[in-house]
Amino acid sequence: MKLLIYKATNYLRSFVQRVLPGLLMKFWSLIACYSLNQCKFYGLPLFRFYPGSNVRIGRNCTFRSLHRSNLIGINHPCILSTFRSQAELHVGDNCGFSGTTIGVFCKVVLGNNVRCGANTVISDGDWHQDDSRSGDPAPVIIHDNVWLGLNAIVLKGVTIGENSVIGAGSVVTKDIPANVIAAGNPCRVVRSIETE
Repeated sequence: MKLLIYKATNYLRSFVQRVLPGLLMKFWSLIACYSLNQCKFYGLPLFRFYPGSNVRIGRNCTFRSLHRSNLIGINHPCILSTFRSQAELHVGDNCGFSGTTIGVFCKVVLGNNVRCGANTVISDGDWHQDDSRSGDPAPVIIHDNVWLGLNAIVLKGVTIGENSVIGAGSVVTKDIPANVIAAGNPCRVVRSIETE
């Protein structure tokens, strides 16, 4: 009897943590005229898209918003937001997000197979647009197969080349070429990655 209760409890927990968020997000996508293309959701993300902004999310992306869904530790849900009617957010296929925040004032583009480690932040603007010290937003482009480590921050005007790895805790303020490992604050190239 205890085993049956244990299995039933685990099944219910799995449904609530994995299946229910996916169903809710699919329902939301229907009323928002928005396609989620077989994406997986662990916990509920926060999506806030300004009316008229252009948002495309590719196939088979995974959004881990539940703090227990990634054992390295997620301190908040995935948050994707646009702030202007002309803002563009394009996410490729097979991307993974763990408590990732993406803020878009003009344009953020992620290629295919981009991995965003726990609590990463990607922003193309300074957020306080009403403050005279804020500069203009500038596009962020992250090419295919990039891996952003835990707590990495990618700031406005940055392009990261394909296959590059950004170390944990890095702050990316300038372009990073393809096929390198880069780390630090400010983020700098540490070494090249051999490709075949």
